[in-house]
Amino acid sequence: MKRYVRVRYRGKISWGIIEGDSVIILDAAPWNNPNKTGEKIGLDKEKLRAPAEPTKIVLIGLNYHDHIKESQSANEVPDEPVIFMKPTTAVTGPNDQIPYPPGLDRVDYEGELACVIGERIHDVDEEGTKQAIFGYTILNDVTARKLQKKDVQWTRGKGFDGFAPVGPWIVTDIDPLDLKIETYLNDELRQSARTSLQIWNVYQLVSFISKVMTLLPGDIVSTGTPEGVGPFRPGDTVRIEIENIGMLENRVSGS
Repeated sequence: MKRYVRVRYRGKISWGIIEGDSVIILDAAPWNNPNKTGEKIGLDKEKLRAPAEPTKIVLIGLNYHDHIKESQSANEVPDEPVIFMKPTTAVTGPNDQIPYPPGLDRVDYEGELACVIGERIHDVDEEGTKQAIFGYTILNDVTARKLQKKDVQWTRGKGFDGFAPVGPWIVTDIDPLDLKIETYLNDELRQSARTSLQIWNVYQLVSFISKVMTLLPGDIVSTGTPEGVGPFRPGDTVRIEIENIGMLENRVSGS
C-alpha cells in the first residue's frame, strides 16, 4: 500500500509519496512513472491539497439500498447506475473550508469512497477497470438539497465551487469491495456502512461510465453515499473516515 499526496512546496503544488513521517517530492503525477527528486518535507497536513487534478468528476447517485429509502430522488432501485458530474471548480482539499453560499437554507454532507483513474480508458470491462484505477480516496459530495429537488436534475445543487472536498491522499493496493465508511458531524456519527453494501461496486461503475465517456488519468469517480445524509451549518466540521484510506475533515465556512 502506498499513499500519494499533492502538497504546497516552494511556492507551488507538487506531487509526493509518503514514506514514514515524510513526503518525498516527485517530478510528475504518480501514474506518469515519476522519479523521486531527492527532496523531502515533513508530513504536514496543513500543506496537503486535493490529491487529483481531474478533467471531470463523475459521481453515482442511489447506490445503497438504505440511502434510496431516505432519498428524495427515488423510491426504488434504478435499473442502471445513476451518473452525474461536478465541475472541476468544485474540487477542494482536505484542509479547505466548505463554502456555504448565501441564500441556501439546506446544504448536506455525503461521505463517499472515490477512485482516481490512472490511464486513458474507453469501453472497458470490469477486469479492465482493475488495471485502470490507480487508487482510492475520500470525497464529500456536498449538496444543496432543496435546489437538487427543485431542479430535478442535479447540476446546480451539487456544482457550487468547493462542493467536492477530496483527500487526504490516494491509497493504492487496497481492496475497495468491503471498506467501512463513516461520516461525523461535529464528532457525532451520522453515517456508517460498508462498501460491500453498494448496489454496484467500483469496478462495475467505472466500466459502466467508460462505455459512456472516455476517462482520463486523474479523473475522479465517486461511488455514492450510504444512508444518514443530512444538513450542516456554518461553523460545523464534517469528518469522513474510510477504512484503509484515512480521514477527510473540513470545516464549513462562516460561524
